[in-house]
Amino acid sequence: MTEFSQNPITRADLDPADFNAADLAALGEGQIAYVRPMSSDEIRRLFPQASDLTPGLDLFALLSASGSPILLADSRDAVVANAMANDLHTVSLH
Repeated sequence: MTEFSQNPITRADLDPADFNAADLAALGEGQIAYVRPMSSDEIRRLFPQASDLTPGLDLFALLSASGSPILLADSRDAVVANAMANDLHTVSLH
């Protein structure tokens, strides 16, 4: 499992002038993944290669820290298990 720094972040560490869009998009990449509940009606936007799904299904997506789709499943437990198997810390996205 990845170890996180125990040093607290100070305001000096968070100067917005030091960040660009690519830095923010990559923050947490390879360490953090988002669990997002979705309906089957929303799937095509994140998973364009997905086959047609029955409308109205409740599904769960696992997204990388940058928002790239990783996995789609019909249970939150399956998504979290996949994240754990790949040493990713999960957070929920609502």
